[in-house]
Amino acid sequence: MKRIDIIKYKQDKLKQEYKTLVEQAYNFRQTDSALSDISEYKAIKLLNKLNRLKYLYRDQNRTAI
Repeated sequence: MKRIDIIKYKQDKLKQEYKTLVEQAYNFRQTDSALSDISEYKAIKLLNKLNRLKYLYRDQNRTAI
């Protein structure tokens, strides 16, 4: 598997996990604000990882061309 494919796969997996955490944070907002905050914090950490992977993916695309 190429490095670009690995980065894209990891990026897709993290996007799905990010969406799940954001949805959890939204659903917990009314019932348990602490749990909502924890889910939101984890989502923000994942978003940071996604942004770094996006940079790597962009960089790998430039070198592949």
